[in-house]
Amino acid sequence: MTAKGALMLSEKDNVATLLEDVASGAEVLIRLGKGTSTVNARESIPFGFKIAVKAIARGAAITKYGETIGSASCDIKQGEMVHIHNLEGGRGRGDLMKGGVR
Repeated sequence: MTAKGALMLSEKDNVATLLEDVASGAEVLIRLGKGTSTVNARESIPFGFKIAVKAIARGAAITKYGETIGSASCDIKQGEMVHIHNLEGGRGRGDLMKGGVR
């Protein structure tokens, strides 16, 4: 069986973007520059969605493009899909100010 592909854009990232649909249990080849690593998908994840390349604790930053795109709303295991069900976005939030106080 051939590993499915995903792309990580920065060494700081803890998620990668899938380049094709992935079935639960599939091996995913994560590409970063000239290097690669692998992770096994814990669930079926569609093309274009994010996969956790390592465990992410609840409240921890989720990083893509080398930038924080939000925080984990629950613990996320390596190989799980990262999307709105477990990611709380931080951009464009009018209800939060620096330090979480409004």
